[in-house]
Amino acid sequence: MAHDRPPERAPAHAPERVSGDEPLLAARVHRPSDLMRLLIGVLAIAVVLGIAAFAHGTTSGLEQDINKGAGGAPDVFVKIAGLVSSIAVLLVPVAFAIERLVKRDGLRIADGVLAAVLAHGVTLATDLWVAQAAPGTIQDALTQPQSGGGLTDPVHNYLAPVIAYMTAVGMARRPRWRVVLWVVLLLDAFTMLVAGYTTAFSIILTVLIGWTVAYGTLYAVGSPNVRPTGQTLLAGLRRVGFRPVTALRAEGVPESADSGDRGRRYIVTLEDGPPLDVTVVDREQQAHGFFYRAWRRLTLRTITTRRSIVSLRQALEQEALLAYAAIAAGANAPKLIATSELGPDAVMLVYEHLGGRTLDSLDDDEITDELVRSAWRQVKALQSRRIAHRRLAGDAILVDRSGRVILTDLRGGEIAAGDLVLRMDIAQLLTTLGLRVGAERAVAAAVEVLGPDAIADCLPLLQPIALSRSTRAELRRLARERSKREREAVLAASEAAKQARAEARAQANLETDRKAARAEKQADKKAEKRALDEALDEAREEDLLAQIRQQVLLIRPQAPVEPVRLERIKPRTLVSLIAGAVAAYFLLSQIARTPLSTISEADWRWVAAAVFFSALSYVAAAMSLLGFVPERVGFWRTVVAQVAGSFVKIVAPAAVGGVALNTRFLQRSGVRPGLAVASVGASQLFGLGAHILLLLAFGYLTGTEKSQSFTPSRTVIAGLLTVAVLVLVVTAIPFMRKFVSTRLRSLFAGVVPRMLDVLQRPLKLLTGIGGMLLLTGAFVFCLDASVRAFGHGDVTISYASVAVVFLAGNALGSAAPTPGGVGAVEGALTFGLVAVGLPIEVATPAVLLFRLLTLWLPVLPGWICFNWLTKREAL
Repeated sequence: MAHDRPPERAPAHAPERVSGDEPLLAARVHRPSDLMRLLIGVLAIAVVLGIAAFAHGTTSGLEQDINKGAGGAPDVFVKIAGLVSSIAVLLVPVAFAIERLVKRDGLRIADGVLAAVLAHGVTLATDLWVAQAAPGTIQDALTQPQSGGGLTDPVHNYLAPVIAYMTAVGMARRPRWRVVLWVVLLLDAFTMLVAGYTTAFSIILTVLIGWTVAYGTLYAVGSPNVRPTGQTLLAGLRRVGFRPVTALRAEGVPESADSGDRGRRYIVTLEDGPPLDVTVVDREQQAHGFFYRAWRRLTLRTITTRRSIVSLRQALEQEALLAYAAIAAGANAPKLIATSELGPDAVMLVYEHLGGRTLDSLDDDEITDELVRSAWRQVKALQSRRIAHRRLAGDAILVDRSGRVILTDLRGGEIAAGDLVLRMDIAQLLTTLGLRVGAERAVAAAVEVLGPDAIADCLPLLQPIALSRSTRAELRRLARERSKREREAVLAASEAAKQARAEARAQANLETDRKAARAEKQADKKAEKRALDEALDEAREEDLLAQIRQQVLLIRPQAPVEPVRLERIKPRTLVSLIAGAVAAYFLLSQIARTPLSTISEADWRWVAAAVFFSALSYVAAAMSLLGFVPERVGFWRTVVAQVAGSFVKIVAPAAVGGVALNTRFLQRSGVRPGLAVASVGASQLFGLGAHILLLLAFGYLTGTEKSQSFTPSRTVIAGLLTVAVLVLVVTAIPFMRKFVSTRLRSLFAGVVPRMLDVLQRPLKLLTGIGGMLLLTGAFVFCLDASVRAFGHGDVTISYASVAVVFLAGNALGSAAPTPGGVGAVEGALTFGLVAVGLPIEVATPAVLLFRLLTLWLPVLPGWICFNWLTKREAL
C-alpha cells in the first residue's frame, strides 16, 4: 500500500535501538492452526476407516480397477522406479536435514525426528489393531494377499514417518524441496500399487497418519517463534522511508481473547518530525483468541462476525479501509500513514502519534458530561455511514491532551453494517459508559446526541451475550460484589433482630407457660423472617443493565424490552447433544444385542419388586433432604418435588439439576435463600461421605465372601492404596491443594453452621441418615430385583456385589456431563455386573430394566409434578 511521504535514503550509520524494557518473546508458541489441522486429520482418518468399514463394495471395486490398470505396466519400469523411489525417499529428507543444520536450524530437525518417531509408533499400533481387532471389512480394504503367503502391511512403517518428518520440518513451505519430495513419494506409492504391495486406502491412511502426527507434535511441543522484534520493526520503517531513532513498546495493552489480536504497539521517535504510533501484527498474535471467535461465530446468529481466520494481507487491508472510512465519515480516528510487510509472517501499520489516555485509565472525576457526549458524537458519525465499530470498550476510546475523543481499534469493525449490528454498538457503549459514570448520565448523553428513538431501539440488545468479553467479565465481577453486599446486609439485619428480641425478653422477664413460650417462639420466627425480607428488599441492588433499561423507559415507556434471541446454540445444549448422541448409540447397540425372547421371559414378580423399590427411592430422597432442614416443610410435597426432579434430570446433569430444584423448592417453602443452599449443600456433603463409606464397606465385604478369614481382597487393598496415594499427592502439591480446597469451600459454603443446627435436633439428623441409607438400599434392591428378573434363579452374586456395582456406577453417572448420566451409568453397571460374574446375556437386560424404572419411566410423572408445583408457586 502506498504511503503519504516519499521515501528517503537513510544515513549509513543511523542509530537504531529499541527500548530495553521490551518483553522477551517466548521461544516457542502453540499455534491454533496446528491444532485445527490435527483435528481435521483425525476426522479424515475416521472418515477413511468408516468408508473402509461400511463401503466394502466401493473399496473392492477400486482395488480391482487399480489391478487392471497396473497389469499393463512394464516390469522393468516398475522395478527401476521402485528402486529409485526407495532410495530417494530416504535421501531427500537427509539432504534437507543437512541443509538446515548448515544454516543452524537444528530445532526444526529435532521436531521432525520426534514427529517421525511418533508416527512410526502410531503405524505399528495401527498394524497391530488391524491384524487382531479390526473388522474384516477394514482389513480387506487396507491389506491384500501376498504371493508368498500372508497379508501386506495395513500402514507403511517407513512412509508415514517420512511424511511426518517432512511436514514437521516445514519442507512443504519450500517450493523446490516440496516438489522433489512429493515426486518421490508419488513415485513410491505408484510402484507399490503396481507391484501389489499395498492398497489405495492403505496409502491414503498412511499419508493422513503422518500428516496428523506431525501437526499434533508441532502443537504439543510448540513451533519456533518467528515474531518480529523491535529491531525488525526499525528496519521495516527504514524501508518505507522513515528515519527511526528509538522504538518504545507501549504499555497497558491487554491481550484478551477479544482484544489480543490487535497487535503489539510501539511509539517510534524519528530523527526529525513528530513520533509515530506503529502496530505490528504477526500470525501468532493474529491467532490469539481464535477459539473464542470461532465459538462466537458458531453460537451467535442473526449477526455477522468477521472470519475466525484471515490472512495477514486481509487483516491489513481491513484495518486500512476502516481507518480511511471512519475519517471520511467525520469521526476522530487515528490517521494511517503507511503500511508494510515485515517478512512473510508479519505486517506493520504506521499511524500519526496521538498521545492521550484510554477511558479505562481516566479517573472518575475526569470523565465529564461533555466528554461522554463527545464519545456519542463519534459513534453517531460512524453510524451515519453505516460503520460498526464492534468493540466499543473502555480501552478503545482514547482521550488526547486537548480532551478530544478518538476511536481506536477499528480492525474488528464492519462496513455497510446492518441495523442489528449498529444497535449492538449503542448497547455496548451504553454499558461501557454506564460502568464509569452510571446509567443516568450515560443514557442522558446518548439521548441528547442520538435521540430517544435510537436509544430505545437498542434495549432488546442490552444483554450480556451482545457485549464484549471484557465488559461481560466486569459485569460478573460487579454482580459478585453486589451479592456479597446483600448477604452481609441480611446477616447484619438477622443479628440485629436476634439481639433486639433477646433484649426485649430480658426486659420483660415474664413467667410463661409452655404454650405461651411456643407461641412466642413462632412469633419470633415470623418477626425474624419479616425483618430479613425487609432487609433483603432494602439491600437489593439493580444490576447495571436493569438500571439502563429503567432510565430509557422513563423517556420512552413504550420501548420494546423483550431481549432479541442472539444465541444459536448454548454450550450446555451442545454438550448435551454430543453426549446424548453417544449415549443413544450405546443404548441402541445394547438393545440390539438383547433378543426379544429374553425380555418376554422375564420374571414379572421380580419386575414388580423392582418397581416398588424404584418408587420407594423418592420417599427416601425426601427424607434425606428434610433431615437437614430444621424449618418445617411439608413431607408429601417434598416427595412430589423429588418426583419432579426425575424430569429435571433429563434436561440437566443429575448432580446439577437436583441441587437447583431442591434449593428452589426450599426457598419457595419459606426457607431463606442462604439457608436453603446450606441445607442442600449439607445433604450433598453427607451423601458424598455416606456414598464413599458404603462403597468401601461393601467392597471390603465383597473381598471376604470367598475366604474363611475376614480379610479384604487384594483388589480392594490396591484400590484403597491408590485412593490414599491420590489424596497424598493432592495434599502435598500446593497449587492442587489450594484448587481443591477453594472448590470445596465454595461448594459447601455455609454447610458447617447448618450441620450444627441439625445436630441440635436428633430426630432430624436420624431422618436424614435414615433417608440416605434407605435411598441407597432402595436402588440396590431395585438393581438386584432387575437382575433376578432375568436370572431365572441362577443368579449367584451377593447383595454386597450388587451394592458395589451400583455405588460405583452411580458415582460415574454423577460425574458424567450427560443428563441423568445417560451412557456412563449403563456402561459402568453392565461392566460391573459382568466383572462380578454375571453373564452378559443377563447383565444387559437387567441394567436396561433398572434404568427404565429409575430414569425413563418417571419422566412423565416428573413433568406432571413439575408443572403442578410450578402452578402452586412451589418451584
